[in-house]
Amino acid sequence: MAAQLAEDTPAPGLLRSSATVGAMTMLSRLLGLARDVILAAIIGASANADAFFVAFKIPNFLRRLFAEGAFSQAFVPVLAEQREEGSAAVREFIDSVAGVLGATLLGLTALTLLAAPLVAALFAPGFIAQQEKFALTADLIRITFPYLLLISLTGMCGAILNSYGRFAVPAFTPVLLNVALISAALLAAPYFSEPVFALAWGVLLAGVVQLLFQLPFLYRLELLPVPRWSLAHPGVRQVLKLMVPAL
Repeated sequence: MAAQLAEDTPAPGLLRSSATVGAMTMLSRLLGLARDVILAAIIGASANADAFFVAFKIPNFLRRLFAEGAFSQAFVPVLAEQREEGSAAVREFIDSVAGVLGATLLGLTALTLLAAPLVAALFAPGFIAQQEKFALTADLIRITFPYLLLISLTGMCGAILNSYGRFAVPAFTPVLLNVALISAALLAAPYFSEPVFALAWGVLLAGVVQLLFQLPFLYRLELLPVPRWSLAHPGVRQVLKLMVPAL
């Protein structure tokens, strides 16, 4: 019986990791609530608030495909397999994935910036009849959409850190998004004739800060990605194959 209980008892490391992630998640949720309250107070009554929320929703929606969702589900198990082949194989795999993911999202971002009105029409067709709001939405998309590239690379870095037992850093990273948006709303918005532009730049700044925050921790693990295009890498192909059912 005692042996059975010993087997069923979680290891202290697991308990500490769970507590850390739980605490960081709770902090992020509390700041998220504060963010929503502040945004409601500043732009909630604005006719252009909808334009910002649409522009912010688009990279957030695609993030589930290229970051925490389909990509992460495919990347983590392949990374575990690469670790069995040694550190050199891991670094080559990470560099190749970073190159393919980064180049793909860079191309998608460039295309979206050029075709922002079409993207706005796809996600907010009701705005087409309101020319000013529609044009504003397209302008905001051009500012917020690069967040997808930044947060996707951040998600890849977070997956690497999680795989090596560094749970606190990826768990804390979402807090920075809320901090950036709260700061943009309280500090920058008064200096813009249209406050939603301050929030859009806050989203972009959050992406930069979230990515830069994780890089030193990867550097310590000697796993800082050096992106290179290598679509023929077996690990990259396996990740793409695994992404299909998740997509």
